Amino acid sequence: MIADVYNKEHKKVGTTELPKVVFETKWNQALVHRAIIAQLANRRRPIAHTKDRSEVRGGGKKPYAQKHTGQSRAGSKRSPLWSGGGTTFGPRNERDFSQKINKKMRRIALWSLIAEKQRVGDVSIIDTLELKEQKTKLVADIILKFFNKKESMLFVPSREHMSFSRAGKNIPKTIISAVSGLNVYDCATHRRIIFEKDALLEFSQPQENNKK
Repeated sequence: MIADVYNKEHKKVGTTELPKVVFETKWNQALVHRAIIAQLANRRRPIAHTKDRSEVRGGGKKPYAQKHTGQSRAGSKRSPLWSGGGTTFGPRNERDFSQKINKKMRRIALWSLIAEKQRVGDVSIIDTLELKEQKTKLVADIILKFFNKKESMLFVPSREHMSFSRAGKNIPKTIISAVSGLNVYDCATHRRIIFEKDALLEFSQPQENNKK
């Protein structure tokens, strides 16, 4: 599978062979959905927390005598039946929302999504993302040359040019991800993906080793 390679001016400067192990992966919507749900669940942090009867203040002394008062028996003011007492079955910050998904499943979901985006023309390859200066304007110019500025996009620079992320981090609807940080959620929520040519090689090499 051959893909065109462009420069920063969006002019074709050559071609490159796409790694088969990634770009020939069949589209698997169910697996991609599961990977996204698991990723969002693993990001979730429980915040709401109510105190049970062991955590509220007071209750060290029996409120009143056991008998001869005409009231029901009570041993502590911390009972959930009392105003100011503990809460029964309230939200607790110990709750674990995480979901397990196998590494192989997560990897295939990412391949499947990137391959599908390539099939519909939403993956582009640029020869280099090296910048003369670390300025946001230079990144914005690249975006305007390639696509409409209103489209969301994900840049994947090579390890050598990760300084590109500092110049582009303030641009709306645009994120820059290292090859090692590529994930299904970011790829799914951004329409366009722009790989630096060397980053594509970095991405494919470990995948080839895993395949073997």
